[in-house]
Amino acid sequence: MQVPLYQAKAEFFRMLGHPVRIRVLELLQGGPMPVRELLAAIEIEPSNLSQQLAVLRRSGIVTATRSSSTVVYELAGGDVAELLRAARRILTELLAGQEDLLAELRQSEMTGDIA
Repeated sequence: MQVPLYQAKAEFFRMLGHPVRIRVLELLQGGPMPVRELLAAIEIEPSNLSQQLAVLRRSGIVTATRSSSTVVYELAGGDVAELLRAARRILTELLAGQEDLLAELRQSEMTGDIA
C-alpha cells in the first residue's frame, strides 16, 4: 500500500525536525565537510552527531564518502539548500509580522488605547 503524499511530506518534515540536523544542513550548504569540522562547528558529543548524521543519510538528504579515516558529508542535492532558504524567508516574514504587532501593542499601551 502506497503512503499518501501528505503523509510522506509529514514524515519528511519530521525527519528535519531536530536542531542538530538543521544545523548540519545549514553548514553543508557551504560545501562538503568532514565530520571533525561539523563537530567543531556544532559542539555536541560525537555520538549525538553520529546519530543525527545517520538519520540524514538514511533519508537520502546527505551523502557520505570515506577517504582513509575521514568521512566527508555533503548535501545530496541543491533542493535542500533551497528549502532552507525558503524556511528562512518564511521565518523572517513571520517574525517581522510579530514585530509589527508588538510595536502596535506598545503604542496602544503608551496612548492608553484599548485594542
